[in-house]
Amino acid sequence: MEEPRFAARSGLVAEAYRLAADAHEGQRRKDDGTPYITHPVAVAELLHDAGFDDEVVAAALLHDVVEDTEMDRDEIAERFGDRVAELVGALSEDDGIQDYEDRKREHREQVAESGRDAIAIYIADKLSNLRDMRFIYAEEGEAIASRFKAPLDVRVGLWRGDLEMARRSAPDLRYSGDFERELDEFDRERAARRAEGG
Repeated sequence: MEEPRFAARSGLVAEAYRLAADAHEGQRRKDDGTPYITHPVAVAELLHDAGFDDEVVAAALLHDVVEDTEMDRDEIAERFGDRVAELVGALSEDDGIQDYEDRKREHREQVAESGRDAIAIYIADKLSNLRDMRFIYAEEGEAIASRFKAPLDVRVGLWRGDLEMARRSAPDLRYSGDFERELDEFDRERAARRAEGG
């Protein structure tokens, strides 16, 4: 994937993109098999378009690096500064929590405690994931559940909890409304497909 246009305007963001692309090299998305880097780019683009500063956009590009690669938070701090590293840390789940729902709820609380910028990245991440899921759901229906670690009803329930947290903790977040609309539309799509028996 070539460097996104929004990265060209900032050396920090361009460096974050290059590091994320290298770190996620060879990884694929569970939903559609595309190169993993397309996901952090989509998240960062939402934040860029919403007017967040370069450090937040850089953290969005790097938000899965600590969780999904060999890189650690200290390396992020060394290359991008403490603020970016703190945001990436806030976006990294505690893999010591085995239960999926407990881990997701604890992560939500961690993000809420980390402030508006972390919440912005977190909700952009969820919105991007939901959009991707809706795209493949339109083609495959409920069968896509087998690709993920939790049933679709659990994921939707957790996303509703994420939305409530964002509404409470960052009520001015511009794309929370988009996230809510996407969730509502996904609920309608699933209900219609189940009514048809598929």
